[in-house]
Amino acid sequence: MKKSLLLIAIMLMGTLSTVNAQKFAGLQKSPTDISYAKADRGSKPEIKVVYSRPQKKGRKIFGGLEKYGKVWRTGADEATEIKFFQDVKMGDKTIKAGTYSLFTIPGEKEWTIIINSDLDSWGAYSYEEGKDVARINVPVASGEELEVFSIAFKKVDKGYHMVMGWDTTRVEVPFYM
Repeated sequence: MKKSLLLIAIMLMGTLSTVNAQKFAGLQKSPTDISYAKADRGSKPEIKVVYSRPQKKGRKIFGGLEKYGKVWRTGADEATEIKFFQDVKMGDKTIKAGTYSLFTIPGEKEWTIIINSDLDSWGAYSYEEGKDVARINVPVASGEELEVFSIAFKKVDKGYHMVMGWDTTRVEVPFYM
């Protein structure tokens, strides 16, 4: 009996030392977030965006950190992914239900919004225009300063506007069902 208890104690100590030796990554500098477009809290989503949220940290964002006229991953880390649970229209282009990458080209007065078929890419380094599914230009507006890049949806007649904001820049991307 004593030998059995001793054996169990030794096995537990070995297990605990293995758990304590495990190394975990630190916190992400740009945490990943998810934004949903849905009719109400209890509804299933119609659009889902998974993105990383970089912080301003006193930097000049658009025209500085993120250059005007250059393809941006629309967040940080991996390229932002957008999932449509049904076919949608963006501008005059119909986008089939599915998961895509969301890239943007920021400009002073307007942004180009890009839905691209390439998935699981880091940043915009491997972006290929030939894989674009749809593009639309949207105007830039100003708003209250946001420290952290953010994406939210607002319900509109026949669809949603995806609102993206960082620093004082805001853009709205119309999606219609």
